[in-house]
Amino acid sequence: MFDEQKRNDKKQYKRSGIAFSVLGAIAAVFLVTTVFQWQGISIDINTEKPTAQANELNLGKNQEEVTQAVNEASEAVVGISNVQNTGQGAKKAGTGSGVIYKEEGGKAFVATNHHVIENASELEVILSDGTKVKAELKGSDPLTDLAVLQIDSEHVQKVAELGKSSDVEVGQTAIAIGNPLGMEFAGSVTKGIVSGLNRNIPVDINGDQQPDWQTEVLQTDAAINPGNSGGALINLQGEVIGINSMKIAKAEVEGIGFSIPMDVAKPVIEDLETNGEVERPYMGVSLQDLNQIPNPVLQRELGLPEEVTEGVLVQGVEKGSPADEAGLEKYDVITAIDGNEIESLISLRQYLYNQAQDGDTAELEIYRDGKPTTVQITLTSQ
Repeated sequence: MFDEQKRNDKKQYKRSGIAFSVLGAIAAVFLVTTVFQWQGISIDINTEKPTAQANELNLGKNQEEVTQAVNEASEAVVGISNVQNTGQGAKKAGTGSGVIYKEEGGKAFVATNHHVIENASELEVILSDGTKVKAELKGSDPLTDLAVLQIDSEHVQKVAELGKSSDVEVGQTAIAIGNPLGMEFAGSVTKGIVSGLNRNIPVDINGDQQPDWQTEVLQTDAAINPGNSGGALINLQGEVIGINSMKIAKAEVEGIGFSIPMDVAKPVIEDLETNGEVERPYMGVSLQDLNQIPNPVLQRELGLPEEVTEGVLVQGVEKGSPADEAGLEKYDVITAIDGNEIESLISLRQYLYNQAQDGDTAELEIYRDGKPTTVQITLTSQ
């Protein structure tokens, strides 16, 4: 009898202990939740998991940062309507996006893509509140796919803060703002990360199916669709770190979008605003990549050594040009400039446009009639 009473007392003690433990756990959860909410931090506790995950604790804070960044930049992102004259009259050819980056003297300036305004007879900017303003094209540059428009600043509410793409890191949050598929989706926002830096994308300017340039871009997985072109890629501070430019449009490819880095875009935008074009050194020659010519032709017609397989062939020389004054001739093969090997037309242009200045004298290493020689050329702006 005494032993049975003792066993009952132990069971009652265990049940009481469990009850107090449960009450203590509930009180602890209530206390932690109250403290976090008092500090402005949102938490989401999943009762199916033993513990709250760190990313759940930070979710509210991150979402708040994204919202603040979008609020900071969205009013500076506009729509751009391209109107072209056709045989049936004026017709809207397409709609893109743009970024208001400067306001001065009653005027505002909008950066966008060259392909957004290409062949336009008239241009119209649609502000974030729906106001439509006639726009004037200040200049555009096909190589970098950038253009600058000017509008009256009367209705402009916000100017974008331009950031530095040199501070951008792979993995950081990237937010794209623009007008995908037209103005009915104006101000759309997509979020992702910066997927890659210093990407080079071949660009065919003249439609001959051969790359004429390689555009430096940031890669992001934030969705960028037709109509987003010219819009802003921003960071969590609301700063514009890139001008959205293109997307790989293949059914099997998703999550790969591109944006022109701000450090690349800014000097081009300044040139377009001031001069209407980007002034670059030019030589005055028509060229062809050597690797497009069969080896037997190179050796039989040009007399090139077998080991010379890369470079550019001079197909023509413009009269009175720097190349003409330097003595370059048709069928010369350029293999190096200032000691830098030239593999193709793109590599020659990259050296001229990125490293050479107007008035510089450059040394070209060439093959003429199969024999190596050098030519001095003084570069000028076109």
